[in-house]
Amino acid sequence: QLQLVESGGGLVQPGGSLRLSCTASGFALNGNAVAWFRQAPGKEREGVLCINSSGGVTNLEDSVKDRFTISRNNAKNMVYLEMNNPKPEDTGVYYCAAARPRYVCSADQADYDYWGQGTLVTVSS
Repeated sequence: QLQLVESGGGLVQPGGSLRLSCTASGFALNGNAVAWFRQAPGKEREGVLCINSSGGVTNLEDSVKDRFTISRNNAKNMVYLEMNNPKPEDTGVYYCAAARPRYVCSADQADYDYWGQGTLVTVSS
């Protein structure tokens, strides 16, 4: 069964740090661009960061620039989102998504075939 599973969510204080992980099973992620999306309460889901198969990064959301980083470990079939200096407005459910093979990073959610179930991140003091 092909699936993505996110982990690492929880409560974090503003200015703290948190690392989310996305683990793939049933297929190899090394040929796919992988993105993190998020959905805040009452808002539409939006892209955050994307990493392509060769490691190039595309920023999909300006507000996380210089605070969040995305990385991948193809040997472990995992992608990470490092959240530094999170703010209350970063609160939401975070999803990882894998694009179709050979697709480049995109903010278009229709380009992503595989989605995780999401992990909740709450930024609050």
